[in-house]
Amino acid sequence: MAHVRVPANRIERWIANFAGRHGDTPLRVDGDGLCGRAADGSTFVARLPFETGYDGPAEAARFAAAVTAPADWGVLLVRKGGFAVARLAGPRTTESKVGQRHVQGRTKAGGQSQQRFARRRDNQARQAYEAAADHAARILEGLRGPVVAGGDHAAVEEVLTDPRLRGLRVVGPWLAVPDPRRAVLEEAVREACSVQVEVVNA
Repeated sequence: MAHVRVPANRIERWIANFAGRHGDTPLRVDGDGLCGRAADGSTFVARLPFETGYDGPAEAARFAAAVTAPADWGVLLVRKGGFAVARLAGPRTTESKVGQRHVQGRTKAGGQSQQRFARRRDNQARQAYEAAADHAARILEGLRGPVVAGGDHAAVEEVLTDPRLRGLRVVGPWLAVPDPRRAVLEEAVREACSVQVEVVNA
């Protein structure tokens, strides 16, 4: 099984290309997604972003029209080397912050030196997570919609333990990203708004 993300303005073409490669592909709505099974046995399931269910007609154009971003939502990306947080209105970013924090790399030294480096790395990581939580609390205060998260699972979970962020509703899919930079954040927003497609080739 393969997982691909397809922008809303390309999903109709994607479905047409799928049928072109695999043969006639009748569509149906099943399990809150748009499904297709081609003549050669290949299948796909397309789901709307933000864990939104689809219950419209089994038509590619109508499915594409149903892809919308919430009026108020957020993105939270955290890794040990940095963080990015954004608040959006539909596809438009209204406020964001990207920050980098130096976290000591691993050392090959042993004994007390290794323990000292480990403590330093833990302290630096904790400071990075605290900075991420501070900016997330400020930017996402009163958020009405969902948050799409990504980066390092443990790092994001650590940030979300902040009492100011416990009311956030995190939805999938998880965004696998490198250390957050401005360009990484912008790409993450595009991915969050894309259709999630599971493909099984016969």
